[in-house]
Amino acid sequence: MPSAIVNRVERGRYLDSVALMQLSRRLVSLPGIEDAALMIGTPSNKALLRDAGLLDAEGEAAGANDIVMAVRARDEGAARAALADAFQSPAAKGRSALAHARSLRGALDALSHANLAVISVPGEFAAHEARKALAAGLNALVFSSGVPLEEERALKVTAREKGLLLMGPDCGTALIAGTPVAFANAVPRGDIGIVSASGTGLQEVSCLIARLGGGVSHGIGVGGRDLDERVGALGTLAAIDALEADAATRTIVLISKPPAPAVADEVLARLSRSAKRSVVCFLGFDRPGLAASLRDAAEMATRRTVSAEPPKVDKVKGRVVGLYCGGTLCSEAEIIFGRLGLSGHRFVDLGNDQYTRGRPHPMIDPELRNEHVARAMVDRSVGALLVDVVLGFGSHRDPAGVLLKTKLSKPVVASVTGTDDDPQSRALQVARLRDAGVAVAPSNAHAAEWAAALVH
Repeated sequence: MPSAIVNRVERGRYLDSVALMQLSRRLVSLPGIEDAALMIGTPSNKALLRDAGLLDAEGEAAGANDIVMAVRARDEGAARAALADAFQSPAAKGRSALAHARSLRGALDALSHANLAVISVPGEFAAHEARKALAAGLNALVFSSGVPLEEERALKVTAREKGLLLMGPDCGTALIAGTPVAFANAVPRGDIGIVSASGTGLQEVSCLIARLGGGVSHGIGVGGRDLDERVGALGTLAAIDALEADAATRTIVLISKPPAPAVADEVLARLSRSAKRSVVCFLGFDRPGLAASLRDAAEMATRRTVSAEPPKVDKVKGRVVGLYCGGTLCSEAEIIFGRLGLSGHRFVDLGNDQYTRGRPHPMIDPELRNEHVARAMVDRSVGALLVDVVLGFGSHRDPAGVLLKTKLSKPVVASVTGTDDDPQSRALQVARLRDAGVAVAPSNAHAAEWAAALVH
């Protein structure tokens, strides 16, 4: 019997992307549902739903001011029951104890002292909303992706002219004066300021700093394209200026994937003029004096060492497969394998668009990874598995528990990015994994090294 595709369109309705992802996860968990997604009805989002085989005629007719709720189920009855159930949830009804406003002006009337706007709307509209926030004198964190590169540069030029910070687009993490924004962790305040083009990079380094006894003054995300030559590190340079002016910050840590060489030179020259100590980690960008890994960056910032006791395990035959929720953590592991001269192994960033079309990001719903884990367990060419478990605000309430739903019949090495004060508690997540026989490393870099040692 063929599956049933059913859409429901809510006209003139808006929910932010995190709420839509939470509702998607709720739908997928209901009886008889094979796949589900909730998206604003923009042309690009409808194309994603169409490609995922989730769009019907009703969804096709949705506009950019509508929400499309789409499910694929074993039959039409299960699909319609799931959609009706989803609309009873607090997320769908927008219930909250917080003040509500229907416009930026209304929000400023309710919070007259606010100085930061978080923008989480479809990419087509994000630049417009960011301009409104900057015009109102607000710093802005643009969580949205899909903003054209020329728009990103223009927004950052405007922010610079106004003496404001524009974080993003595609900025998933920030720690502003101790307040976690988007995907971030519960870390203590301290004198280390972080500027990061990577969300999970900022999370990993801030959590390692916390576990090494340090603290974070601010963690400023700038978006993954900020150090592209066409943007010119405008966000990074503005963040460095802000941290240099901040009396609570004594050390500045900079994290990014490899920047354009000319941009790297400009940023390093700027840091060399700073009166404050600095640590730079450009992953995969080998220069003397730079941190080679996120772990090294945290150790250099705190002047302490992450202790590690490698597991005593037998070598395995076959390749290592890395299945990652965090894109930068995936890149770091692959770089470490490359530096060790190892090839033929596979590293998968499950947060990439090709895996998340019509589905929540795996940090929100790590069930996505279990399909790949199950395949790796029966693949004779795979000798060991390498995974990340990312905790914090916005992440799944029990990512270790989700991973352990799959029978792990081969060696698994994991890192857990988080702190004991996170909603999930790192200590509890680590204990759960170790009880199941998973080797848990103290950092993502250690995990990659341990996995490499299994096959080296």
